Amino acid sequence: MSVEQPLWQALKAYRVLTVLYAVALFASAHEHFVRPRVAVGYLAVLAVWTLATVRKVSDARSCTRGFLAVDLGIAVTGILLTPLADSAARIHAGGPTLPSIWTAGAVLAYAVKGGWRWAAFASTLVAAANLVERGAPTRDTVHNVILVWVAAIAIGYVVEVARASERTLARALEIEAATRERERLARDIHDGVLQVLAMIRRRAADGATGGGADTAELVRLAGEQESALRALISRGLPGPRDAGPHDGPRGGGREPGREHPDGPVDLRALLARHATGPRIALAEPGTPVELPGPVAGELAAAVGAALDNVRAHAGEDARAWILLEDEPGQVIVTVRDDGPGIPEGRLQAAENEGRLGVAQSIRGRLRDLGGTAELFSVPGQGAEVELRVPKAVPEA
Repeated sequence: MSVEQPLWQALKAYRVLTVLYAVALFASAHEHFVRPRVAVGYLAVLAVWTLATVRKVSDARSCTRGFLAVDLGIAVTGILLTPLADSAARIHAGGPTLPSIWTAGAVLAYAVKGGWRWAAFASTLVAAANLVERGAPTRDTVHNVILVWVAAIAIGYVVEVARASERTLARALEIEAATRERERLARDIHDGVLQVLAMIRRRAADGATGGGADTAELVRLAGEQESALRALISRGLPGPRDAGPHDGPRGGGREPGREHPDGPVDLRALLARHATGPRIALAEPGTPVELPGPVAGELAAAVGAALDNVRAHAGEDARAWILLEDEPGQVIVTVRDDGPGIPEGRLQAAENEGRLGVAQSIRGRLRDLGGTAELFSVPGQGAEVELRVPKAVPEA
């Protein structure tokens, strides 16, 4: 709902109540009017107009310029007709005009529709009409004119500020949505293409791919593409969310072509896919640990990314342990290894180089799920990644 919508609703109620007030004022003092038929005729037109145009003050789109012009014209006409209907004594004594405080509603409509400049224009016309009706600028007349003028301009200014704030908020939400989409695509690229390219380069360096000019050229191209992709995703990768999830080597990311269902999924089954070798152990509860399918899939993908980091940095012979804990309000998954640990400052340096395994594939996933990812490491004593996800995951 627009931030100005409550103002339109309040204005709608104000117009209906004030036309009833104007009719009541006339009914209580009709015997003092010199031409009561003029007053009755005008108030009948005012009441019909107010009730017939209730929908016109429902929102900014319905409240057109033509409506505003006619509305203000009716208010000014009522002020100028007052000397013809009422007695001069009552007018000089400060008696109300025929539309009374209904006139302020016409001015406020200008303020809500067009801001403080429109409000200044409308209130100036009403002020001039009041001065003509009174014949002389009395203290009460000047006081009322200034009050309406200042209030209308203030409300118009507030409306302009509210609209600017609403546009800024909408832009911020668009930027946040685009940033989340870039991070998601960066995670998919990291868990799929980048991991494959990095694996090709590592195996070539270990002499596992064989010789030959074609192999050397393939390795060179793989290295170039890996560097280019890392630079691209570190700057931000725009584009629609049209790419499906990709699988990383040896369990990183999601399985190719498979989307996790929206219903409950036992997280133990997803984590078991990562503990297929003798060097990765899984400790889990004896009862199912159920999470919504997409949440469980993202959490399992973060665990896969953590294990990929173990293989890449601790070596193929490193051992890893996955601990799954099911607590009343959250699920905790811990991945620990017996590698050499992470040197201080290495994570920030890796992120600057475009290596976003921890920043995006792990922390980014957990942040999107409303959880946290903490990494603990002591040089020479391995590393530990603790992933926490609340069971009541907020919607994105």
